[in-house]
Amino acid sequence: MNFYVMTLFPEMIENGMHTSITGRAITKGLLSLTTVNIRDYSETGNGRIDDYPYGGGAGMVMQAEPVYRAYEALKEKIGSSPRLVYLTPQGKVFHQEMAEEFAKEEELVFLCGHYEGIDERVLEEIVTDCVSIGDYVLTGGELPAMVMMDAVSRMVPGVLSNQESGQFESFQDGLLEYPQYSRPGVWRGKEVPEILLSGHHAKVERWRRDQSILRTLHSRPDLLETAEFDKQDRKFLRALLSDEYEVRITEEEKSFLAKLLAF
Repeated sequence: MNFYVMTLFPEMIENGMHTSITGRAITKGLLSLTTVNIRDYSETGNGRIDDYPYGGGAGMVMQAEPVYRAYEALKEKIGSSPRLVYLTPQGKVFHQEMAEEFAKEEELVFLCGHYEGIDERVLEEIVTDCVSIGDYVLTGGELPAMVMMDAVSRMVPGVLSNQESGQFESFQDGLLEYPQYSRPGVWRGKEVPEILLSGHHAKVERWRRDQSILRTLHSRPDLLETAEFDKQDRKFLRALLSDEYEVRITEEEKSFLAKLLAF
């Protein structure tokens, strides 16, 4: 997987990505990272790439030509027209399935905006995907780009030392991840759930699945609306609804489950 980032702050991307799991993957050659400083393609030659917006308003706008020239130089280097992701609050919200989709690309380019944005004309010309990491505004696209590259990297074979951890974490199968525990068995009076000490793998997996459903119900019930449930899942949901399970749920959660099970 080859990442390319068009940015005004290449050092920010380089410092962030050359650490931890992604840093090791780059060292091993499983990932590559190329940063392109858009300032190098300034029309004036002095690094200025912004100007006042037409129609007035606060702030400055990144000009079309430096961005276009940077992209054209990148295309020539790669030898093709790669998929280009523009990080913007107006884009589709990033999710796990999108990370898996992007991981199938051999080359992936990220365009990081700043100021009040980028001239719309160049976006129409070169962007293939507009993506947001959430409904809030940041000072630039560098942090979102690194978030997305981290998520995509985990889907690349060999990047994780234990591939299973990349396949069965949060948001897989439409559910949040189950609780995790480690030694000691008792910490400040709190014990590890007995089922995890049983050695009964099938029961452990069932418990984990139930906990994923329960945690999703508590924190992200909207995800349950598109999750796929088998017979055992539905049995657990009915137990929650009828108070047969040791954990009680709120009346609001009961109402939600009743509607969910009706379909």
